[in-house]
Amino acid sequence: MTNRPRLGASVLSPAQQFRQGLTKRIAEHPRLEHAGTLVIFALAIIGGLLGLGIVWIHLTTDPIADARAYYDAATRLNHGQPLYPPDIDPSTNLVYLYPPLLAIALRPLALLPFEVFRLVWEAIVLISFALLVRQLGGGRRVWTAIGLLGIPIGWALTVGQAHVPMTLLLAIGQPWSIAVATNIKLFPAVIALWWIGRRDFESFIAFVLWLGIIALASFVLEPAGTLAFLQGGVGVAQLGDVRNISPYAWGSPILWSVFVLVGALVTVALARTRWGWAAAVTYATLASPRLLVYMLTGLLAAVRQPRVAGEPDPDAPLDTASAFLKAVR
Repeated sequence: MTNRPRLGASVLSPAQQFRQGLTKRIAEHPRLEHAGTLVIFALAIIGGLLGLGIVWIHLTTDPIADARAYYDAATRLNHGQPLYPPDIDPSTNLVYLYPPLLAIALRPLALLPFEVFRLVWEAIVLISFALLVRQLGGGRRVWTAIGLLGIPIGWALTVGQAHVPMTLLLAIGQPWSIAVATNIKLFPAVIALWWIGRRDFESFIAFVLWLGIIALASFVLEPAGTLAFLQGGVGVAQLGDVRNISPYAWGSPILWSVFVLVGALVTVALARTRWGWAAAVTYATLASPRLLVYMLTGLLAAVRQPRVAGEPDPDAPLDTASAFLKAVR
């Protein structure tokens, strides 16, 4: 005789059955969760120590080295020279591979001597990092993430990378801030998939409008550089011979294309779950065909989902099994 559910009894979906089974296993083995927390904490300590080592290496070899590219780019604009000259080696830190906005914004600062410029720029980077930690809310979870990302964060801070203020803009997570971040490193644009997956078309349209406003302002202030960028002034030909960890650099553009496609689908699929924002930030960070280790700093923005208009302040994603159960409800 076949057992059938009684009339009016609820039938659990496969996801609910999985959740209940996982809840039972966690309850039976609470030490596993505790052990997982200890492992993550240990990895954060190790990552933090390695990050301090990276800080020491760059402070003693090439402190604030990436400021040179920003200074030279802004100086070229001040002297009416091309923003993207073809003779700069993309394998060096002298190349400017970004949209024109950052170079335009730094033009007044580039009137100063380079030594003064790079100190002011480094102050901007460090202040951006402090504001980033504040934006994420601080606490054990944030500092654990900083420890896990110790190497890329230490690298980005000590060479004066624009990736730090860009990560602050990602963490703010509003249409205007993502539009500005897109005009610094381009790939933050794919975070718009988060709004599309959530059917938050109001935010998506606002993002597009902000992109248009910034593009228009860039064109008015620097028409030649803006047109050069739009016409392919920066592309895969400028990847250079660097320590690129992107699948594109493994000699397989097809693999990278598959990764980009799958990443887009996963981002949209997870958009309405607790892990949607983390998926979008991860995708925006890893999708670049020129992916250097310091760029993993962008993953820090995934720690806390930004506020969404009309919704309560979201809880930050946790890294325990119990938080996972809440996320898939």
